[in-house]
Amino acid sequence: MMAYIFNAMTHLAIDVRLMAFKFFDLVVQFYPSSLSFYAEKILQNFKDILRKNQFLEDKSKLKSILAGLIRCLSLLPGNGKEEHSTVENGIPAHDILHAFEPEVIGEPIGFGDITEKLKDLLPILVGCFHDFMPLVHSITQLDLQSCDCMQFILQNIDLIVRVLVSGICGSEPDSQILSPCQKPDLTSYDHFLSPMILKKLWDAFPLNLVHHLSGKDDDRIFMLNTAIAKIYLQLSNWNYSPSALLEKFLEFIESSLSTKIQSGKVFHEKHLLPLVPYIPKLTLQISGEWRSRVLQAFTEVFKNCNPESSMKLACLSAMEEMLAPEMLCLGANDPTFLDYQIAWIHELPSLLILLDDKYPSCSKAVLRLQLRLGQAAAVNSPLSQEFDNMQYIFRDFFSRQIENTICYGPFIRLATDIQEAAICCLYYFSFLDPLVLQSLVSCCLCDDLESNLVLRISEVVHAAFRTGHIQVADYTSFHVTLLSQFHIYPEKVFSAVKYDGKSNRRTFKHVTSIVCSFLSQIGDSNLVFQMLEKIIVDQICSQTPMDNKCALLRLLITLDSRPTRLSDQSFVKMSHVLPQYLIDVVTNVGTDDHESTSVISAKERRYYLSPTFYLFHGSKRLLHLVLNVMGSLVSEFNSSLGPHHLHSYIDHSTMACAISSVLFHMSQDVKFR
Repeated sequence: MMAYIFNAMTHLAIDVRLMAFKFFDLVVQFYPSSLSFYAEKILQNFKDILRKNQFLEDKSKLKSILAGLIRCLSLLPGNGKEEHSTVENGIPAHDILHAFEPEVIGEPIGFGDITEKLKDLLPILVGCFHDFMPLVHSITQLDLQSCDCMQFILQNIDLIVRVLVSGICGSEPDSQILSPCQKPDLTSYDHFLSPMILKKLWDAFPLNLVHHLSGKDDDRIFMLNTAIAKIYLQLSNWNYSPSALLEKFLEFIESSLSTKIQSGKVFHEKHLLPLVPYIPKLTLQISGEWRSRVLQAFTEVFKNCNPESSMKLACLSAMEEMLAPEMLCLGANDPTFLDYQIAWIHELPSLLILLDDKYPSCSKAVLRLQLRLGQAAAVNSPLSQEFDNMQYIFRDFFSRQIENTICYGPFIRLATDIQEAAICCLYYFSFLDPLVLQSLVSCCLCDDLESNLVLRISEVVHAAFRTGHIQVADYTSFHVTLLSQFHIYPEKVFSAVKYDGKSNRRTFKHVTSIVCSFLSQIGDSNLVFQMLEKIIVDQICSQTPMDNKCALLRLLITLDSRPTRLSDQSFVKMSHVLPQYLIDVVTNVGTDDHESTSVISAKERRYYLSPTFYLFHGSKRLLHLVLNVMGSLVSEFNSSLGPHHLHSYIDHSTMACAISSVLFHMSQDVKFR
């Protein structure tokens, strides 16, 4: 079948040739891999038909040929589908028919053999574009078909240049494929592209209508000029071209960015977007006034474009490249560049708050940029100091307190991978402000936060403390607050409707274990205990729920030793609250009178009782004080009963049974035998 198609492509009748190209276009649409078998021959046929220069009168035929060439060139190595989508090119995309098989069996020619064909095709396309110049300069209106043809020609030139400078089809790799910042030392033209090949294109730039006609015509000319600028910026050798030519493109880029700010047109943004990724390359390879002018225009675009726009994402990506380690040395040597870097950093936390949870892709890009900055900035450098200052706004991303009410930030509502990026940023602050830790602990106490993220935040806070980024008082306060205020919703004790029958009790046990482990590692055990004893005991003696008391008791015994280091004042305080705690454990009293209570299993009961038994075993004085208080509870209850208080007799019986149960469990514990 392909033999017939190729034969028809060389037919004398132009309509037959056009039909053959259309048919091959269908083959490539539905079976893209077929191009690798016939790449050299098909490029030769495109070259032959475009060389005839017979389409200026019938631009629809030229447009059809150019569209087919775009599809073929888009499939070459170095032109990924993600960058040159057929949809973006105005050509309808179709699903691949996997059942289609080639009729000719054989090995593909391979793309390494087509470099010469591409080089031969390039000047033909440039000449074809140049043929439209008289129309641009003379007609009263730039017709749509002519504009489309010129756009398609530029797209084909762009694709060919991309392949040639990438070096994939038979040449050595060029720096264009890598980050431009990684290879700043190129000093020669790419040997596949003579400077004369594209000279006609450069001479025509920038395109200008002789007579100003309409805004629509201005938009079309702008679209063509941005396409030419992109071709120019792709070349590895543009910064070695004549200074007048370079200045033409720099002036266009600066004015285009400024026009975007002033007009706010979606059309301008769409066609300006492909130039933004080249801003880092420009920044690296130009200097002086032009660097400042381009960066100023870029910064204004970043500040003023819509948060949800593709332009915002493109700017963030370019900024990430310009804040990479390879570029930070440039800021150290150029105060102006450093000023712009600082200006971008100032914008990031506010942008993150502004985005809320409505534009997660942009939030993710901002956080990735923050993270890269924190990793790359040298210690005590200006950028490191600016990064540290970000936390004063960044904390609102987690939560903030307004008139004793906690208002949760976007962090709670975003996807897990974005939350993880935000948590990782915390580690790279050279210090963490207490208000940031307060904001974090408020998030940890939120019922909507996934349990694994609570643990992850604790881990990062601990890692930051170990590296000296958090004061010990702030660090311990964070964890004690977490244990004392964590809201537990056990499975059957509280409302099953509200919590869908779920429980975070197991999570809290894990959190308790992690906190106990962390705080036992922070320094000399005697000093740590002296510092935290009063704080923990005060929290135990406050009106905290049973689960939180248990967690605090476990922390206390982790830091304590035998014999106990608890002060006599702590004994007295705890002796007044531990009896009620023990009674609550054995009776498992719920806080919701409208819900039925459940019996704690023997294993769970031991979990709650064992910390107190450990304390009793370490201090007989504390044990005696607690037993005395429990005895006084029973005796005081007896003396207060009257002859007609049936309900009080029932309460007394319940308390007596509870105290008996506590004593029974104590007798069963091996420590008391």
